[in-house]
Amino acid sequence: MILSKTFVRISAPACQLVRAYSARPPTSSDTAARPKTTIRTIRKLYAEGKPIAMMTAYDFPTAAACDRAGVDMVLVGDSLAMVALGHEDTSQITMDDMIHHSKAVSCGTRSAFQVVDLPFGSYHTDEATAVGNAIRMVKEGRAEAVKLEAGRRGASKIDAIVNGAGIPVVGHIGLTPQTAVALGGFRVQGKTFSNAQALVEDALALQNAGCFSMVLEAMPSLVAESITKLLNIPTIGIGAGSSTSGQVLVLSDMVGLFDRFTPKFCRGFADLGPRMVSAVTEYKQAVRSREFPAEGIHTYDMPAATEEKWRTYVQKQFGLELGQSTDKAKEAAVASEQPLSKEAAAPESG
Repeated sequence: MILSKTFVRISAPACQLVRAYSARPPTSSDTAARPKTTIRTIRKLYAEGKPIAMMTAYDFPTAAACDRAGVDMVLVGDSLAMVALGHEDTSQITMDDMIHHSKAVSCGTRSAFQVVDLPFGSYHTDEATAVGNAIRMVKEGRAEAVKLEAGRRGASKIDAIVNGAGIPVVGHIGLTPQTAVALGGFRVQGKTFSNAQALVEDALALQNAGCFSMVLEAMPSLVAESITKLLNIPTIGIGAGSSTSGQVLVLSDMVGLFDRFTPKFCRGFADLGPRMVSAVTEYKQAVRSREFPAEGIHTYDMPAATEEKWRTYVQKQFGLELGQSTDKAKEAAVASEQPLSKEAAAPESG
């Protein structure tokens, strides 16, 4: 049903305050300078009007980079199906896939708050299945919150996860990639009056169900601003303009590592794809020309006496003539002004 009356800003459910917890310790030795981000931290940023920075991460290196950069939240998004696993869409990824990647991300996120997508099919059938899979994601994947792509029809499942299992939930409305086919493909949502009204209804329903935050994807800025001002929880925009409470991007899009297509709303902050190809090309050429590895720089040696004994042994036993001695390799490295490895430069010992 489409709303026909004036929208009224409603208060967030009082029980939400109970769910301000983190599944991980608040600090550790390497994060003393930056405390662990929790739901309370996110609410504080929201209350102070400070934009919230969220970024996707799919494994330990990407998570560690996001964490060191100081993002507030990392999202283990099911977009990894496309940008990390090469699938054509997000519907093919499984719970086991998401748990596997979530575990890896949790190893790299010491400060950022970790949200994980529940994949397509893991919460659509019934409330019990939704709760069970949310629990799995927290227990096995070390998620601190789960994200569901759901409108009003998914509100009961969100309520069951939040109030039944005590697991924080981030809602997701607008363009929902898991069901993009039903929306006519990857299209902007909310461009018609009735569709914009429906998005507002979805947002209010998910807030009432207990979501502590909500992703707004691919909708007109005016609609996203309206929803943001109506809600009492932070909104995280992706292709939803600058008036949301925060922003999220897919890391691979943002740094140029996914070249199948680039969404209009994505700003490129780096172009790492060509640089990676260039580095691997240079490596291949160095291998072909035997410039890598360089003896005396990237290699390990024997003590001089042992080396001489070994050379004599293999020459007599097998008739093998080995390459230049370690000392000569060191001399060649110095002559070419290349830095020696610690092993090559270290004094020889018995």
